[in-house]
Amino acid sequence: MQQIKDVMKKSEGGVAQKKESLVSTLKTQENNQEIDSGSALQLFLDNILISSIPGIKNSPVLELKTGDSVRDAIHLMHEKNVCGAPITDNTKGSFSDPYIGFIDFASIVLWFFEECENCRSDTAAEEIGNYGVFDMLEQHPHIGQTKIGELAKSFLWNSYFPVHLDETLFHVLLLLSKHRLQVVPVIERTSSKLIGFISQHGVLLLLLQSSGLDWFDSIADKPLSEFRFGNEEHVVHVYGDQSMTEALHVLWKSQNGAVAVTDRKSKRVIGSIRKCDIYLLLENLPRNIKSLTVEEFIHMENDDHKTGSDPTIERDIGALLSAGFLRLKNNFAPRMDSPVTNKKTETLKQAMRNMADTKSSFSFLVDESNQATGMLTLRDMIIHFAPPCIDSSIHGCGFFESALEQTGCHVKDGTIISDN
Repeated sequence: MQQIKDVMKKSEGGVAQKKESLVSTLKTQENNQEIDSGSALQLFLDNILISSIPGIKNSPVLELKTGDSVRDAIHLMHEKNVCGAPITDNTKGSFSDPYIGFIDFASIVLWFFEECENCRSDTAAEEIGNYGVFDMLEQHPHIGQTKIGELAKSFLWNSYFPVHLDETLFHVLLLLSKHRLQVVPVIERTSSKLIGFISQHGVLLLLLQSSGLDWFDSIADKPLSEFRFGNEEHVVHVYGDQSMTEALHVLWKSQNGAVAVTDRKSKRVIGSIRKCDIYLLLENLPRNIKSLTVEEFIHMENDDHKTGSDPTIERDIGALLSAGFLRLKNNFAPRMDSPVTNKKTETLKQAMRNMADTKSSFSFLVDESNQATGMLTLRDMIIHFAPPCIDSSIHGCGFFESALEQTGCHVKDGTIISDN
């Protein structure tokens, strides 16, 4: 064990170089049966510092304030091309950490669509759907002026659990698996300044670097049929001939980040609608949203969908952790009309490689007729390599206190009490 620790300390370079040194040593140790699988996994993750990951600062960091309006937040996130932002409380400075939550662009837009649908009258039905989101924001100023802080009442805020540059990937994996986080913020220890993010997809790529080691292969080489996944028995879907307003409502209710698009006659999967695709509805829609079908929408992406992809980033594991996947206009994601699929007879490792190669955040489990039987997410795979318990040193900063305050509640003696 001490020999492995020395390898991690002495090996130079980034993640890939450390991995190669560790793999060589671990294989020797495994052959001599001197280390168990669990210890090898933890040692691998717990000896790679976040600061050693190249490209960790590549993501643009945009802050939103609780007092910012929904309208301003949508415009700003679109302008800066970011899909999520940390939230700061501009009403009081009682928290040691400047950030109290995290919110993603798609959740704000989907909430706005729902509010418009709920408040509109029958006479205004056709008028509302004629425009993109930007025009709708002007048509419904009372909704657009809603403050970001008020969205806590709709549970749109995500937890804010940051890690420091001198912490390890073991801590990151724990947070992603236990708290359903899409990204983990990375901050400087002295200033608490947010400098970047680590995504679930980045952790997947790092786990795949362990392929060939017994402790990894003993889990990853099992067929998918031997695992239980959160969405394996029910697939949320819409038909291609349904309207986009119906699809957006389904996406809002599902909370899965994606819904399958199926052909009504054959029931086969023909595409998907993801939260990351919502930006296409901002402006310049070809027709009324209510008359725009789901199948028309999934073909809206231009042929130059992949233009702008940086080949350097695609070759660099570390940069990929924080760069492309946190952009609003994501050139890495698969086309909507080309859904990623796997069969239950395939192994977990094959599914991981499939999602890594296609740069997808999910894969539909399909049968021989290409009908969806389940959905596999990045988190579904990550949790099988996660530590068994949560470190008590992890804190949610001011997120929970602020979220409760926004909903008119507070905690007293372990009980949530309403202030109303």
